[in-house]
Amino acid sequence: MPLERRVYLMRHADVSYVDAEGRPVHPDAVALTPEGRAQALALARALAHVPIDRVACSGLLRTLETAKLVVDGRGLAIEVREALQEIQAGRLADLAPESFEDAFVGALHRPQRPEDRFLGGETWGSLQQRVRPCLAELLAAPGWRHLLLVAHGGVNRVILLDALGSDLAGLGRLEQDPAALNILDLDAEGRVLVRLLNHTPYDETKAALRETTMEKLFREIRNLEPS
Repeated sequence: MPLERRVYLMRHADVSYVDAEGRPVHPDAVALTPEGRAQALALARALAHVPIDRVACSGLLRTLETAKLVVDGRGLAIEVREALQEIQAGRLADLAPESFEDAFVGALHRPQRPEDRFLGGETWGSLQQRVRPCLAELLAAPGWRHLLLVAHGGVNRVILLDALGSDLAGLGRLEQDPAALNILDLDAEGRVLVRLLNHTPYDETKAALRETTMEKLFREIRNLEPS
């Protein structure tokens, strides 16, 4: 498989969905934590030798900040693709209080179907329908060889499942840690080879990464649990 182009697919670095006073922050407005900035800088060092010539992100603040830190000093414009924004959850208050923790932490445990809604919000099929054509457009554009794409856990899972030839049933078997790096190689015919999955240069052996994404998020927002 002669390498023609390479995609460096990242999840944004660490954020917190509650502020210092314990109040919720809207998901569209969360910024990187100090830990998240350190993670993004670790990715910048890991990719320092890579001749990245195109950068795109979802446009949400957490992806913009991550992308800027990773490619700082390269003089690259960051393209925004709103179709790559994260799958939209429903209102936490609509989840039954007696099963709130199980529903939240276990949101990805069972095999997902296109019609299934993420925490009562957007369906996974809807996410696929907006992510797939957006990615196809990015990949089809000429003039680049090394693309950095900064998106989100759910978005990346959909992209990776397609690259692996799998369906949504395998969604919960893929993790995307904060500032995770995945590498996809494309040949001249557009065929995809998954070269790397969920790599975290700031913690290469995952020693401190014991929680799933949903477990970490639940720990942060548990005080916002509906009552």
